Amino acid sequence: MYLVAEDHLHQTAATGQRRRIRRPAPAHRRRDMSTYGLSVLGADLKSLAQTAQAADAAGFDAVWASEFYSRSGSISMAAMANSTQNCRIGSSILYGVGRSPLVLATEARDLDELSNGRLVLGIGNGTKRMMSDWHGVPDTSAPALRMEELVMLLRRIWNLHEGPIHHEGRFYRMNLTPTGDVGPPSRPIPIVTAGVRPRMCEAAGRVADGLAGHPLFTTTYVEEIVRPAIARGAAHTGRDPNDVEIISMVMCAIHDDAEVARRELAQQIAFYSSVKSYETVLDVNGFASEGRTIREAFAQRDFPAMFAAVSDEMIDTMGVAGTAHEVREQLRRYDGVLDHIMLYSPSVGIAPERVQQNLDSIIRECSPASMSPGQSSPRST
Repeated sequence: MYLVAEDHLHQTAATGQRRRIRRPAPAHRRRDMSTYGLSVLGADLKSLAQTAQAADAAGFDAVWASEFYSRSGSISMAAMANSTQNCRIGSSILYGVGRSPLVLATEARDLDELSNGRLVLGIGNGTKRMMSDWHGVPDTSAPALRMEELVMLLRRIWNLHEGPIHHEGRFYRMNLTPTGDVGPPSRPIPIVTAGVRPRMCEAAGRVADGLAGHPLFTTTYVEEIVRPAIARGAAHTGRDPNDVEIISMVMCAIHDDAEVARRELAQQIAFYSSVKSYETVLDVNGFASEGRTIREAFAQRDFPAMFAAVSDEMIDTMGVAGTAHEVREQLRRYDGVLDHIMLYSPSVGIAPERVQQNLDSIIRECSPASMSPGQSSPRST
């Protein structure tokens, strides 16, 4: 995952005058309908597995595990694989820089076997600060080139049966000669790479099977920045850009009191907007001023001011929030813009019990059956 809530953030948010906007529909769309997945959060592995099982039973196309300094994404994926039968098991994301290519490749191969061929390997670098301070990476330059080299090396490791690997790259070095027979992979494991800025999105177009977008992504950002970048990358390597699945988290808060849901969404938006690396998304959507105010408040650890700086326009644009009916209607704007909509519960400043309640509501109220045209919505319980 990109980031999760900091424990010390206060459970407060500001309200203000609501300024709703209606942006024009994108000029072109790739699909009429999108598939739906769930970013699975859990206080422990047991609850995480139970939530994944419920999403699978509700018909979600995929469940996605995340990784931070307190949770291993690969272990979470193993727990979810054991508790599900049909949905894809994805990572959004595993840190590619935190593992050697060999460890990452073997973990993925084992997870694909454990899930009976349902794995989607989502990998990312994280921010440059995370790369250097968390993972001890000395060279944080050219993250897109690093990712492209890693993806190609992973695929080579999965095909070790073709012969020894002698790789001397800019970021990775490997000399691996098997001492025994190595069987071929049971299938090509799909790789999804994380990207926010255009060059990282272009990397997905060059070498990956999909792009894992950021929770701050809007339909405007996808159409104006992401899709053209993927097309440039695909053209560079002679690929069809339609073969690259555009996946993104969509922050989603459901509550009988719409204002409560909107405050929860605002807190999550503020948290992500405090990271300067993501200012490109804010700038494209016309939220540069709000972004500066949020970052200034974060520097002072003034969390109420951070939350208050999130405008109603940002809430209306950068996620979905409200009653179950309102959320289902708001999600329509992502259909065809994203190939796969990964619903993601806000967690910043929110009690774990409320996060789980929201996840349960998302599964019940936003299942693929509920989102299909002409289907009657489930009744809240």
